[in-house]
Amino acid sequence: MPFIDELVARLPEPIRRLAMQHHELIKFALVGGTTFVFDLAIFYALTFTVLEPKPVVARIISGTLATILSYILNREWAFKNRGGRERHHEALLFFAISGIGVILAAAPLWVANNVFDLRSNVSTTELVVLDFILGFLIGNLLQMGFRFWALRKFAFPVEQLRGGDAGSTDLHPTDAELIDEELGHA
Repeated sequence: MPFIDELVARLPEPIRRLAMQHHELIKFALVGGTTFVFDLAIFYALTFTVLEPKPVVARIISGTLATILSYILNREWAFKNRGGRERHHEALLFFAISGIGVILAAAPLWVANNVFDLRSNVSTTELVVLDFILGFLIGNLLQMGFRFWALRKFAFPVEQLRGGDAGSTDLHPTDAELIDEELGHA
């Protein structure tokens, strides 16, 4: 993503160093923001049309589709310097972890609808706000914390070696060369 690379390069040195130290978290958050918008659009498209009486089903469908997009973006960008597993094993772990995440994201909405029967006591406007707060704010915070931890630990566990340790002919790369490699320019 050249725009982001350019943005990081323009940051003042202490902030740039901090951004490079936490590059995976920042990339994970950007992927999450992208899939959040995608998830939200699918969810509301479904709840305002064919799945209006079934918001939990709509949330699971939208979460599943967002998970597929998330795998592609996380694998190819956020965690591209990690690996150590065969692709099919990594994908299986990613989708298992993300499946748990989808359930975590839907849980507050399920509790509100099935334990407290919230849908029968509120107006449409209040319902939209409650669905957003429960399904997207609270649910996604639960999901995001769990997924970041579990993806790094299980699906993408080992950072790939860099420079001479990775078999490069450049045995002693400079910090600028490592940053270029980290940003995907190498």
